[in-house]
This record gives sequence, structure tokens and C-alpha cells, in this order.
Amino acid sequence: MDIEELMPQQPEDSKEQQKKSPLVSLEKDLELYADSVKEIAMEIIVEGISANPIFIAHQHTVSIGEVILDRKELNTEWTIQASTFEEFVEKGIITPDKKALFLKSYKKPEDYMCVFVIVPEGANFIYYPYKVRK
Repeated sequence: MDIEELMPQQPEDSKEQQKKSPLVSLEKDLELYADSVKEIAMEIIVEGISANPIFIAHQHTVSIGEVILDRKELNTEWTIQASTFEEFVEKGIITPDKKALFLKSYKKPEDYMCVFVIVPEGANFIYYPYKVRK
């Protein structure tokens, strides 16, 4: 079976109208949000809330973390919420057997934002580098 058979069929002329991957707009928004996200990440660490801040990027409503950048207020595509490794464990998103693996792969929060991206197809962690200022 070909992959095309598994995909929804569309009329030929609509192929050019296909939506771009939502990750294209996410990268644009993360670039815009980077300074604010880094500042909040450092506050979370300095205030002793967590050594492992996690940011949730979504376009719907989620019940984890606190909204820090609202897409409706900012006229962007993605809302960002701030959370922590501890909250992800508490809510069962990171299971006890995956805690050590997650922490081992967690990148320096001074250099990367840890983003839990939620799209209709599912969710996953990404690490987005902060731009180095010259």
C-alpha cells in the first residue's frame, strides 16, 4: 500500500492551498518570544521553583502551567505556558520510569528553552536554542 492511499484525498487544485506545517509558525513565535521565555526560565530557577523549567506551546486550551504569552493578546499563532519538570511528573505526563531519562536529556536552560509542543496529532518535547547576541 502506498502512503498516498493512507492520506486523505484532495482535489488536484487544492494541493497548493495545503496549510503549512504549524511548526513553521511555532519557530517564528519562539524567536519572537525567546527573550521573555529565557527571562521567565531564569526566574523559575533563581527563585528555587525548579531547576528544569518547561514551556508548553499550544493553540488550544491546556490545563498545565500558567499562561505567560497569550496568542490572542499578542496577535501570534501560539500561546506559551510556563511549567516545571515537577508539575509534568505530578500530572503523569512524565512517568516515574522516564524521569531519569528526561533529566539526562534536558539541555541547559541558559542556552535552550524546553518546549512541550501540543498539536492535534500529539505532543512532544523540543529544545529551541536561544539566539546568541553579538
